[in-house]
Amino acid sequence: MERLGTGIGWRPAIAEAVEAMAGIEWVEVVAENVCPGHLPDSLLRLRERGVAVVPHGVGLGLGGAERPDPVRLAALAERAEALGSPLVTEHIAFVRAGGERTVSRGLEAGHLLPVPRTREGLAVLCENVRIAQDQLPVPLAVENIAALFSWPGEELTEGQFLYELADRTGVRLLIDVANLHTNHVNQGEDPAAALDALPLEALAYVHVAGGFERDGVWHDSHAHPVPEPVLAVLAELASRVRPPGVLLERDERFPSAAELEAEVEKIRRTVTAAGRDRVPVGAGARPGPVPASGAGAATGPVADEAARTRLALGQTALLSALVAGTPAPEGFDRGRLRVQSRMLTAKRGSVVASLAPELEQILGDTYRPRFLRYAAGRPLTGGYRADALAFALHTLREEPPAGRAVRRELRDWWIERSGRASLVGRPWARWARVARFALLGR
Repeated sequence: MERLGTGIGWRPAIAEAVEAMAGIEWVEVVAENVCPGHLPDSLLRLRERGVAVVPHGVGLGLGGAERPDPVRLAALAERAEALGSPLVTEHIAFVRAGGERTVSRGLEAGHLLPVPRTREGLAVLCENVRIAQDQLPVPLAVENIAALFSWPGEELTEGQFLYELADRTGVRLLIDVANLHTNHVNQGEDPAAALDALPLEALAYVHVAGGFERDGVWHDSHAHPVPEPVLAVLAELASRVRPPGVLLERDERFPSAAELEAEVEKIRRTVTAAGRDRVPVGAGARPGPVPASGAGAATGPVADEAARTRLALGQTALLSALVAGTPAPEGFDRGRLRVQSRMLTAKRGSVVASLAPELEQILGDTYRPRFLRYAAGRPLTGGYRADALAFALHTLREEPPAGRAVRRELRDWWIERSGRASLVGRPWARWARVARFALLGR
């Protein structure tokens, strides 16, 4: 694997700080947040300096029941080519469910959700990964995610699941040590045992991120400094193998440029120190993969349509419980699902506020509670832009703000963003606006 070195996740809010950092050898960018024809000037300048840029996808849903969407795959491939990337990465997760296979409406999670670590779930994931590999112009690496809950009836540990995935498909692994720590706190999974079981020769690079613990639950926030327990997991990994690349992820509540640079340097020192006592891979008694059962054990069983349908039904029932208020499926920890549901709704509100900051400016402190009431029982189905418009319309109809000026500002925002702004300034625009306001209940 090509050596990447030490890097940081590039975000617009810290673009200037990243450019000024000494020793940054590569950056990672959220694939869905860049347009190949209009790359940010900051990324172009970094590339000109020889800094590698890796697109990191969040919307492909390789762990879902359906085969990867060709349009999303083509978009990921286009970004890899535009950025001259050495590889692309995605997640071992599902992000949507429902649709034609389950004869139900499509649901979006707006978040990365865990896949069942079963033989059948693994077979579906392996086929989806192979499809993606065939369509991408550079190698693919997939990331383990942080999970608040697990599926009932799982047959493999996280280490065994990742080992078999890499063994059957040849896919590279992006190991997030913060996610290993999260799963340790939330589900009692031993990070060292997971690392022992991994095929570290397939390691592409490593993510490091911060979080916080509340009421016995670790929240992988990407908005806090990297804690010592996460650095300890990084050291465990680096004592086994020299990571080709290590990257700091920070998505919110950005500290000063000096603090960010100090955190990157702390990560670099942790890897260097752990490497002094490194034991070569294969020198210890590392558990191997669990042998695949049945025919085709060399590459693993192939997922048939019945397996995909069973997975689709399970994922749809789970996602519906999380975002639409339906009963929790049998065998899941209902308390954990309630926590996950609240987290999904809060994140959805944050993304809408980021995409449409005017809504929070107009509604002030009432935005968050209003959005939580709106989202209850209204799952995300049409993307965040449509969600912002639907929230504004719901607010005007069902919970109009008290002040006339605030109501007018919200109405004007909705009219402009929903495509009605072209009427402004025309002779009959005023009458059309009056009619629309009447339909809004005013």
